[in-house]
Amino acid sequence: MRRLLYVHVLLCCLSMAHPFCPSQCTCVFHGRTDGTGTRSVLCNDPDMSDIPVNVPVDTVKLRIEKTVVRRIPTEAFYYLVDLRYLWITYNSITSVDTASFYNLKVLHELRLDGNMISMFPWESLKEMPKLRTLDLHNNRLTNVPSEAIPYLLNITYLDLSSNKFATLPSELMDIWPPFNGAPISTNASQKVVLGLQDNPWFCDCKISKLIEISKMSNTPVVLMDLFLTCSGPENLAGVLFQRAELDNCVKPSVMTSATKITSPLGSNVLLRCDATGFPTPTLYWSKSDGSLVNNTVQESPGDGIRWSIMSLHGILYKDAGNYSCKAKNVAGNAEATISLSVAGTISTTIPPLSPSIETGPTSQDTTFIAPTDVPNSPTVMSTELPRTSTTLSAVPKKPKTTPSNSIQKGSPKQGKVQQGGNGRKLAADEKSKKSDASKSVTDLKIVEETSDTAVLLWTADGLPSDAPLTVVYSPYGDDDTKRTVETNAGSGKVFLEGLSPGMRYSVCLVAKGSAAGKDPCIDFYTLDIVEDGGQSQLFVIISGIACALVLPLIALLVYKILALYCKGRNTRMDEEELEKESYVKFETISMKHRTLAPHPTELWARRQTQESERMLLCSRSSIDSQMTYKSDSSRSEYLC
Repeated sequence: MRRLLYVHVLLCCLSMAHPFCPSQCTCVFHGRTDGTGTRSVLCNDPDMSDIPVNVPVDTVKLRIEKTVVRRIPTEAFYYLVDLRYLWITYNSITSVDTASFYNLKVLHELRLDGNMISMFPWESLKEMPKLRTLDLHNNRLTNVPSEAIPYLLNITYLDLSSNKFATLPSELMDIWPPFNGAPISTNASQKVVLGLQDNPWFCDCKISKLIEISKMSNTPVVLMDLFLTCSGPENLAGVLFQRAELDNCVKPSVMTSATKITSPLGSNVLLRCDATGFPTPTLYWSKSDGSLVNNTVQESPGDGIRWSIMSLHGILYKDAGNYSCKAKNVAGNAEATISLSVAGTISTTIPPLSPSIETGPTSQDTTFIAPTDVPNSPTVMSTELPRTSTTLSAVPKKPKTTPSNSIQKGSPKQGKVQQGGNGRKLAADEKSKKSDASKSVTDLKIVEETSDTAVLLWTADGLPSDAPLTVVYSPYGDDDTKRTVETNAGSGKVFLEGLSPGMRYSVCLVAKGSAAGKDPCIDFYTLDIVEDGGQSQLFVIISGIACALVLPLIALLVYKILALYCKGRNTRMDEEELEKESYVKFETISMKHRTLAPHPTELWARRQTQESERMLLCSRSSIDSQMTYKSDSSRSEYLC
């Protein structure tokens, strides 16, 4: 009978719940024998285009899968106050509103994988304080903003794989060990699972911490895929994270001028720290309670180097404590601590007190004593801190007369003068103590100065060899561009570089504890760069070489031209003489006497010829030869 009653109650519950289930979804109630249970809803209709709004309010698990839903509207699940698992996977989601997950205070798991989300509202995670699992893989996300990091502190399963991430903010790794400073635990429940594979990672200093985690063997951060690869830059494309070596990526290191400082009460204190790293780290100071200190000055004299000075004026006992100088860049963090102690007493002058009867000890252990010898004497209060015992001398009141008034006016002045003398004495003692450091450094001089470098030499008589010294140099009269070089007293010299040619520089050697303005200094000039003379000398050398090569060629060319000219004239004269003599000899020479000659008795005869007949005759066509042959009846002879 009881079993039948249970079955009847269950059927009634199912019949009541059925009308509230969306038509395109399936609702299942997982009941227990004690009458309690949970409800899960599955919506996987391919024709569903909107998020269902009539889901049962007692739903614990809601799955919307393989639909054509493209947008998650504002406050889409605000009435599902018991919802712990929300899966909206493998749909067509492209837009998620900032308030889409409003009022999901107990949601433990959110899966949005397999969609087309390019912009995720990270600030919406603050509506889900108990969220531990966030699955965004296989989407189109490109970055995680730094503002989203506080909302990811409690996430233990984060899947960003198969997206378009090329980098991640360096601060993201700082929320997990070992970068958050927490001790590394082997407890499996404290593990953080990260899915980062299948992304085009650009391996530079920004993800150096992620690369470092991939190389660790024992770390609470577990990577789903250990074989992450770089897609850029070109020299690291295809290289595994575990084998990637980054260029120009160095963690910061911090060094302070001292670790413990004790300073008198009311004095001024300067604390300095230097940091190195690449990219150039940023520096900031903080107290032991974590509050930041603002009265600081910092400068970066070059890439990878930065120094900072914190100033405290008129220190009190409340200023004592630890001050941390922290350096940070995308490759990591570093810090160094300086402990400041305050010691000393305070002396002050108070106005005369009215006469009174000797008073017993008060709550502050104060005693009043009436003097009898010196009337109207100034009242001096001497306090030794941290003691609270105070001794006061009371002054009896005199009648108001002219002499007494003049005495009362003069007495405080006398007391002030006395106090001023004591103050000057203490200041002189302190000044003499501070000047010891500067007096121990002597023979300051500059040698081997060039246009951009110089060497500073000194002699340290009263300082130990490992005493820290700071070399401060800058152009003369320009205090805004000071540069510093840290060294020690035993080195005796330091190399100054980065100077400008032809300028006057001032260089000072600052020892620890030295008084301001009492440090040994020296001025020097850098050499000028004689660029014009060097260029003129080079021009002369090149011109000489050119002349040495060109002048012989010119002379040879002139000689050739003259030779050809003379040869041409000689050739023409020779040809003319040869034509004349060859023609005459050939035409007039004969072995027999000529009858046509005017003197037959002569063996050689000449005749006048015309200009048209002056040619060399070497054939029978010659008219003269034919005439000689006919007239002499003899065979002609030819001389060619």
